[in-house]
Amino acid sequence: MKVGLLGYGKTGQAVARVLAADPRFELCWILRRRAEPGACMEDHPSIPVAGLDPSTLGDWLDAHPVDAVVDFSDAQALAMYADEIRKRRLSLVTAISAYSPEQIDMLESLGQHSRVMSSPNITLGVNLLLLAARLLREIAPFADVEIIEQHFRDKPEISGTALKLAQELGLGREQVTSLRLGGIVGHHEVIFGFPHQTVRLVHQSIRREAFGSGAAFALQELSTCPPGFYTFENLMRRKIRAQLQQESAGAS
Repeated sequence: MKVGLLGYGKTGQAVARVLAADPRFELCWILRRRAEPGACMEDHPSIPVAGLDPSTLGDWLDAHPVDAVVDFSDAQALAMYADEIRKRRLSLVTAISAYSPEQIDMLESLGQHSRVMSSPNITLGVNLLLLAARLLREIAPFADVEIIEQHFRDKPEISGTALKLAQELGLGREQVTSLRLGGIVGHHEVIFGFPHQTVRLVHQSIRREAFGSGAAFALQELSTCPPGFYTFENLMRRKIRAQLQQESAGAS
């Protein structure tokens, strides 16, 4: 599968390393806001790093065709490339956490023509945390629940993953505690307080390559789906159902 990457900050660089090393994919190019002429990915001189110019994006895609685009840039980039995704029916994996409702509507409309996956956090661990937290919430709706999120010092906004957890668990923003400390990559914790016990569900991102592994999973699973708009959780549930059906067929 030929893949293009948008965004080349610290996370984008980690994602690029994972995709470039995965034999299932061919990372063909990287686009960022600004790039020096002739720039390329470190240790991969055949992978160009170019500036994202919406006026010439169509020409770039004609010269460097891909099957899918992975976006780790920012929310504003969506308007720059959405028409090309729609026109070319490219698959899109985006891990932007700050989309507006209007931008979410745009992504959902792209799903009418293409395979689109959008989630604020696409690490496998966080999404397993989300599934487990929702299950425990359903089992014990009487428990007190709080969320703690910790990130690197310069992250300005509240974690989109924490807000997603709060939304799925029926919590308000006041039940989310945010801490900004040093160089923490990402820490999410859901605490369930019972009368005689406490349950803590914790996920920690140790290296940003975890986002690359999640992007690879999403690309692979999305390739087996019909056109539509999906979340990372949708893809995980689809995988789990297929596994359970396979095990059930084997048992019978």
